[in-house]
Amino acid sequence: MTLTVQQKDFYQQNGYLHVPGLLTPQEAAAYRAECHALAARIGENDATWASVKGAEAQLTHCHDVQFRSAAFTRLLVDDRLTDVCRAIIGPNVQLHHTKMFIKPPAKGSPFPMHQDYPYFPHERHSMIAAILHFDDAPEEKGCLRVVPGSHKLGPLPAEGEDHHLPAYPLADGTPVPAKAGDAIFMSYLLVHGSGPNRSETPRTTILVQLRDPEDRPLREGHGSRGQGMMLAGVDPRREAFEFAWERKSA
Repeated sequence: MTLTVQQKDFYQQNGYLHVPGLLTPQEAAAYRAECHALAARIGENDATWASVKGAEAQLTHCHDVQFRSAAFTRLLVDDRLTDVCRAIIGPNVQLHHTKMFIKPPAKGSPFPMHQDYPYFPHERHSMIAAILHFDDAPEEKGCLRVVPGSHKLGPLPAEGEDHHLPAYPLADGTPVPAKAGDAIFMSYLLVHGSGPNRSETPRTTILVQLRDPEDRPLREGHGSRGQGMMLAGVDPRREAFEFAWERKSA
């Protein structure tokens, strides 16, 4: 899976890229089943953001899914995923963390517009997210919404414990509907969010955060057990490896 010149240019100009059919529909269905089986095992685990929390909003999530199912370990090193990441980040791609999100039917929680930057800021802003869709995600199911080109604004002042951006209404974001098997890659500086799931079926995704291993964190965040795993290329640094939770925050 290589990117065309047009795709690379689109990413550079807009801060995101929709890649249709990264996975086959059959693969997406299998990963969807893994996600819902995992959700059943871990039980109640609502992750609705504080700024939209309420009885009518729910969100099932799980960090570090590769430690819960071997299927996700294999997915992280799938060449179709890592090849696109290398085209954006460079030859060396390092895992930061993974998250599963399931927006349940009828009351799946929205994500207010935000940047991922405040959660794990880095010196060179190489951090990207890959959102892998295991269900169709049309607008009525709360698809991703973005502000194209906003990654060029740099870090923006955010509000609240969930670092949302009230100056960017969710309804004004550009919707990026996706099909099961599609992937969306985006800069962690891109202003983005997603709407509520008002449909009768779930919206199931895995989010993978990745970076250049030479891009140093300004402070630690989401210090997962898998952080630092090389998914493509090598870590060219000479110093001894340290786990995120062993380092002192700047």
